[in-house]
Amino acid sequence: MSCGEPHETDCAEVLDHLYEFLDREMPDADCTKFEVHFEECSPCLEKYGLEKAVKKLVKRCCGHDDVPVDLRAKVMGRIELIRAGQSVPEHDVTAAEADVPTAKAE
Repeated sequence: MSCGEPHETDCAEVLDHLYEFLDREMPDADCTKFEVHFEECSPCLEKYGLEKAVKKLVKRCCGHDDVPVDLRAKVMGRIELIRAGQSVPEHDVTAAEADVPTAKAE
């Protein structure tokens, strides 16, 4: 997506890092660059508004569910592996998944 106009911060960069901006997981200087971009670029501003609305809706509908302790520990463990620069398997089969019978074609 691009409005076709030149910007100091490219539309592709803004859209690639939109969730980091929404979650305020980027340096303040980058947030400021994105805010300036949104003032200049209506397609990116529209995409930002849509994603912000979806995030708000998900939070309202699902924000009260408790996260299982083992799931939280597994996610945090993977985050630590990534931060340490270690590779993380794409799919990790757990014992619970291995015990689930699969459907057979008839």
